[in-house]
Amino acid sequence: MPNPANPESRQPDPSTTKPAYVTPEPSPNKRPKLIPNGRQALLWYVLSLIAIGLDQWTKWLADTRLNFHDPIPVIEPYLNWTLAYNYGAAFSFLADQGGWQKWFFASLSFVMSLFLLVYLTRAPRQAKLLNVGLALILGGAVGNLIDRVRIGKVIDFIHVHYADVWHYPIFNVADIAICTGVALVIIDMLFFENKRNIQYQKAN
Repeated sequence: MPNPANPESRQPDPSTTKPAYVTPEPSPNKRPKLIPNGRQALLWYVLSLIAIGLDQWTKWLADTRLNFHDPIPVIEPYLNWTLAYNYGAAFSFLADQGGWQKWFFASLSFVMSLFLLVYLTRAPRQAKLLNVGLALILGGAVGNLIDRVRIGKVIDFIHVHYADVWHYPIFNVADIAICTGVALVIIDMLFFENKRNIQYQKAN
């Protein structure tokens, strides 16, 4: 039994004891909303334009200052500047076909570019990594599309290799933008999309 003479032994009165404060979990209706980019997609279009400009500028340098298939060592024995023309898709896929692939890939790039232009306006404003990835893919697709429409082929010049033992297909800045963008989109889907959907709710 508690000793009345000892204040420390007295048990607190439940009627006067305040319950510990528990932070309530926000209901779905009170979560902040996922807001589409809307006009803010213009910011991501600027990134696409930067990728397009860098791609076209480097291709112009390669086409005017390099000789066809004449490698210029940059980092021995790993990197050369080697001018090549690609009539297929990225990394010379289907480059050895009869010519139909030119308009096929040009049409594919055009449709993809239109889709990305629209989708960037609807992508969540909070999804920065996703938006960067989409903008880079758009820039790379348009960069190679310009080549296909203008000269019927894509200018490549970045040649990664190891001595004469291993050679990676020659590529360009647009290919780098596309691959980087795809990687960022995949990372967003795997690691951030679910967390974002839990934290936010879609705006109606």
